[in-house]
Amino acid sequence: MYAERIAGLRSSAIRDILKLMSRPGIISFAGGLPAPELFPIKEIGDAVVKVLSRHGSSALQYSITEGIIPLREKIIKKLDKNLDIENIIITQGSQQGLDLISKLYIDKGTVVFTETPSYLGALQAFQLFQANVIAIPSDEKGIQTDELEKKLKTNKPGLLYLMPNFQNPTGASIPMDRRHRLLEIAGKHDFMLIEDDPYGELIFEGEKLPSLFSLAQSKNFIYMSSFSKTIAPGFRVAYVIADKEIIKKFAIVKQGTDLHTNTFGQYIVNEYLENGNYQEHISLLKRTYKERRDCMLSAMEKYFPKSAKWNKPAGGMFIWAILPEGYDAREILMRCIEKNVAFVPGQEFFPDGSGKNTMRLNFSNATAENIEEGIRRIGEVLIKISP
Repeated sequence: MYAERIAGLRSSAIRDILKLMSRPGIISFAGGLPAPELFPIKEIGDAVVKVLSRHGSSALQYSITEGIIPLREKIIKKLDKNLDIENIIITQGSQQGLDLISKLYIDKGTVVFTETPSYLGALQAFQLFQANVIAIPSDEKGIQTDELEKKLKTNKPGLLYLMPNFQNPTGASIPMDRRHRLLEIAGKHDFMLIEDDPYGELIFEGEKLPSLFSLAQSKNFIYMSSFSKTIAPGFRVAYVIADKEIIKKFAIVKQGTDLHTNTFGQYIVNEYLENGNYQEHISLLKRTYKERRDCMLSAMEKYFPKSAKWNKPAGGMFIWAILPEGYDAREILMRCIEKNVAFVPGQEFFPDGSGKNTMRLNFSNATAENIEEGIRRIGEVLIKISP
């Protein structure tokens, strides 16, 4: 017999949609994929050679659970916070960080607050451990602090999960005044605040805001980030930062999962950060993704019905579109796939199953030509089935 928590388990709609991508000629705006043609292949190749020549046996051996020390030291140094390596653990992508958080903090029925919509991978991790996920309304500036306070009058959460920078799926960012208010609320109500920040470096315009973690005074805080969006997702190298006692617990839980993150991958990422022109690569990503965002926005203006609305994210990888009531994005997707174009229906990101008339569009993993053509095809479907 399966465990009780498996009964309500279902596959990620995004992963299911990606299975369709093997169709020849399909244009995908579905996955949150970095542009593969921008992967720093030469620099990574150079890093591999150096790692094997300098650290060959160590890089191919078992390692410590928390992660190799040089990489942890580099990450700590670039963060605006007084920390040391006992505050950090390297994980197999941010998704493992979410899994470890769930194992540490969630029992059946534990209340978890999230933005709505929220990152699907986080919802899956929390729901697997039978959390009671409660959605807090969000707007173009992220989670609404007034609504958060209302919910706190009747619910005591164990966790509040947020993605403050260029949120997945909406692309929204939380402004400075709301960040301060969130920290005031978290301090007053004494719950664990989880800040997931995989897109923070991919800012196209405006001022880069300090992380909630860098501003926080409380120890009830966990910060997560990843190199998947800035170097390459195939390494599955990410990290979690928290109070030292929390990291000790993370290490114990991780030992029962995978012992440690891929040693070779950690060494390669460490070498690339040291000698691979990381900041130049980030600049290239930002320029390219901004051009693709602008191309998609222009195409949507041209081909989408005037009744549709969408945002203009200042960074990240996604545009969030809201269609008039009566549209069903899942039905639209099926018709779009017939035209060899795909996106993710927004309903997948709502814990309460709402958002049928919303859609997430990824712009990072498509050429300008494909963006123009793909949006034209979606626009044709939208206009044809207008309710």
